[in-house]
Amino acid sequence: MEKSIIDPRIFDLYDQYCHSTMERREFLRRASAITVVGGLSGLAMAQALLPRYAAAQTISFTDERIKAQYVTYNSPGGNSGKIRGYLVQPIGQGPFPAVLVIHENRGLNPHIEDVARRAAVEGFLTLAPDGLSPIGGYPGNDDDGKKMQKSLDRAKLQIDMLNSAKYLKSHTLSNGKLGATGFCFGGGVTNFLAVNMGTDLNAAVPFYGSAPKSEDVSKIRAPLMIHYAEDDNRINSMRAEYEAVLKANNARFEMHSYPGTRHGFHNNSTQRYNEAAAKLAWDRTIEFFRNTLS
Repeated sequence: MEKSIIDPRIFDLYDQYCHSTMERREFLRRASAITVVGGLSGLAMAQALLPRYAAAQTISFTDERIKAQYVTYNSPGGNSGKIRGYLVQPIGQGPFPAVLVIHENRGLNPHIEDVARRAAVEGFLTLAPDGLSPIGGYPGNDDDGKKMQKSLDRAKLQIDMLNSAKYLKSHTLSNGKLGATGFCFGGGVTNFLAVNMGTDLNAAVPFYGSAPKSEDVSKIRAPLMIHYAEDDNRINSMRAEYEAVLKANNARFEMHSYPGTRHGFHNNSTQRYNEAAAKLAWDRTIEFFRNTLS
């Protein structure tokens, strides 16, 4: 189904479903109760928005340009003291500039693993941590993943991501320069890392993530590239204050908003995906990391 024919109310309901405790059955039930014009049902539109990970894969895990493996490492102060991640390295001797890729609010699903492989193909040693690993890891579906992530201590989950960044920066294949990017929850964590890592973080690229507290912005030392969707009221409501405080602190940053996009526009597994905007944002991200991490 073409996204242009999906009713905006279904998009809004899907965003609510993704960012609340609403279960899939309830999402589909509410969508089926929405009257739409043109012969298509709200239920069919809702079903078209659900992720299709296999079809969305862009870089195979067997791609000859990369080597991928799962690694487990220490995470003191986190949810269990250890965490598991998906480490992808470019083929070659290294050392490589390093990029942490942080998942959304449902754990390390196949889309985020694919994003990690995309970064590795571009020449970056990439780690995508699974915040759910202390309680069994991504369960194979987003509904259960969302519930699992919500059950975790959020502050300890952030510490797990911070420890993941430190592990990657000090990896033997890393050149010591670290960048971080993330999506939705991961975008907010990217901002958290920028606040808490100081000069140990060399670049940060949050995609539609929650802004940090204004009083913490003065701690940021890494240059920032911040991506926003045009139609994303929840995240965009924080933008003006974040921009003003960044300017007041003489931070190095740039902000980009992408016309005609919704929250999640970079995720090509759902119909919120906007191909042109996602490509432009990713190309900008890769160039930014090359300029700051080489």
